[in-house]
Amino acid sequence: MRKTTLLTTMTLIGILPLIAQAAQDASDELRLIVPPWPGVTVKSEIFAQLAEPLGYRVETLEVSSTVGYQTLQSDEADAFLAGWLPAQQESYDATMAAGAIVDLGNNVEGARMGFAVPGYVYEAGVTSAEQLADPETAKRFDHRVYSIESGSTVTDMLENAIDTDTYGLGDWDGMPSSTPGMLSEVAAAVNEDRWILFYGWTPHWMIPEYDVRILDDPESVFGKNNGQSDVKTIVAKRYTEANPNLTRLLDQFTLSADEQSEFISAFSLEERDLDEVAREWIEQHPERVASFLEGVTTYDGKEAHAAVKGSL
Repeated sequence: MRKTTLLTTMTLIGILPLIAQAAQDASDELRLIVPPWPGVTVKSEIFAQLAEPLGYRVETLEVSSTVGYQTLQSDEADAFLAGWLPAQQESYDATMAAGAIVDLGNNVEGARMGFAVPGYVYEAGVTSAEQLADPETAKRFDHRVYSIESGSTVTDMLENAIDTDTYGLGDWDGMPSSTPGMLSEVAAAVNEDRWILFYGWTPHWMIPEYDVRILDDPESVFGKNNGQSDVKTIVAKRYTEANPNLTRLLDQFTLSADEQSEFISAFSLEERDLDEVAREWIEQHPERVASFLEGVTTYDGKEAHAAVKGSL
């Protein structure tokens, strides 16, 4: 799978020679931004379990995406595996304009986000966010829409829709929470066959678990093309320049939506240990791991695949 063109003056063509260099990386440390979302949490742990046998130390910083972009610019972090666009467009554009980051392209394909409902609500006829303006429909939803952390970009998008009365949401209450908190509300509603409107996205275990349907979004509250999204690997520009070997691993670390949903379910829905879920995924996907490690070496220049295999 080939990735999208970089949206920066330093194009992917420009950094490939750096990635291909055999020179040792300047640092054996990688500081990953990891917001409290199950997908990026497991994805980052999988990456850490690949990098550590190669002789790298991986530190995780649990901060919001907005703060994460700031830390990339202030040299407090090195990389971010959940650059959701257009949800994070403002932060992304500002950091890119400052010349602080390199976009290595999508690390997961098939992502989408938006207003979501359980399958039985969709089948009752609510298929587009435009229908939220209907008074009877709004009443069925109790004039409430649930979302994730207050201050997150997507919750800001939702609150802007409420402020501007998009889809008649002006008299609705936004209900921000943690991801587990929001999904507990969804679970309770599904158990009682109640109508509930919430922020949904894929890949995530919520899709099959609650038969979640994402509504059409003609006003593009959650971005163009009905919330279709990119999930990008964002790396500090200084890090790519100084560390071509691990940058290559970051560049080649890509997943399908189904692969990511698989480990999100194991970690978040089944509540299994993070370390165990990541290790099991690596063990069960040797061909994917081999593709990640192609052309990569250990920190001291040895063959990478053998080091990872030995760690298992």
